[in-house]
Amino acid sequence: MAEPVGQLRHFAMSVPDPWATAEFYIHSFGFKFVGETDSRLAEGCYISDGVINIALLKYKSDEVSQGTGKDFVGIHHIGIWVDDVEETRKKVEAAGGKWIMGEPDPVGGSFYEVKFTDPNGVIFDLTHNGWGGSQRYPGKPGSESTLPRKLVERFSERRAKARDDMAKKTGTAELVKTGK
Repeated sequence: MAEPVGQLRHFAMSVPDPWATAEFYIHSFGFKFVGETDSRLAEGCYISDGVINIALLKYKSDEVSQGTGKDFVGIHHIGIWVDDVEETRKKVEAAGGKWIMGEPDPVGGSFYEVKFTDPNGVIFDLTHNGWGGSQRYPGKPGSESTLPRKLVERFSERRAKARDDMAKKTGTAELVKTGK
């Protein structure tokens, strides 16, 4: 059986507190913290299970939330890793999908997403260079995880507070203090 043209490797959730939400998934499932964002659209953080990246985002306004509203809570969009965004875009549009925003990076190498909606209005991203902590073909040679994204310095207090709050909630605060 042939490999699919695209691989589902990203979910984005709109949440009121991305760092507290990250700590929930880290504590509950052992996911790893793989970066942060502070874009014109949203602020938030990324976690991964080693194959799939999850963006936990707080949108900055209704206008930039791509139709969901900044206070929406839930899965906002999914992301699909493809070889050729332009070729895939033609297929998506021929099948009834609509472009929302973004273009592939013409310089290459930097991270980007091109956003569309499917015929039902569900938002999805396309990229050819993956998401932090994701793998295109898990278990196959040359499919190491994509590099994590950088941390945003101004979010350091939010990271620490979320980590401390989860440690208190789960009874692991003493272990965090002692480094165990």
